[in-house]
Amino acid sequence: MSEEEKCTCGCGHDHDQDDECCEEVMDTMTLTLDDDTELECSIIGVFEVEGQQYIALLPKDDDTVLIYEYYEEGDDVRLELIEDDDTFEKVSETFNQLFDEEEDEE
Repeated sequence: MSEEEKCTCGCGHDHDQDDECCEEVMDTMTLTLDDDTELECSIIGVFEVEGQQYIALLPKDDDTVLIYEYYEEGDDVRLELIEDDDTFEKVSETFNQLFDEEEDEE
């Protein structure tokens, strides 16, 4: 592929400009941490486990996925830490299954 044909969407893949990847842009969210610092994250996705919504976030310049309980009330979004170890394990397993399925489709 010549330099002119390489994608400029920033995904790191060699493909034509018309590829669907160029159309997919991850939404972002800024978290305010306990020490009032802000952390910009890409939203990987919102998913459900046993009737509760969760959100997976990927901080900019980091490869550690953060998972929180997710509540959406009108225009307001609230995130809560997952306090229970068993719940966190179930949610993490579900996230890994969903994420592995998406990677397999690529």
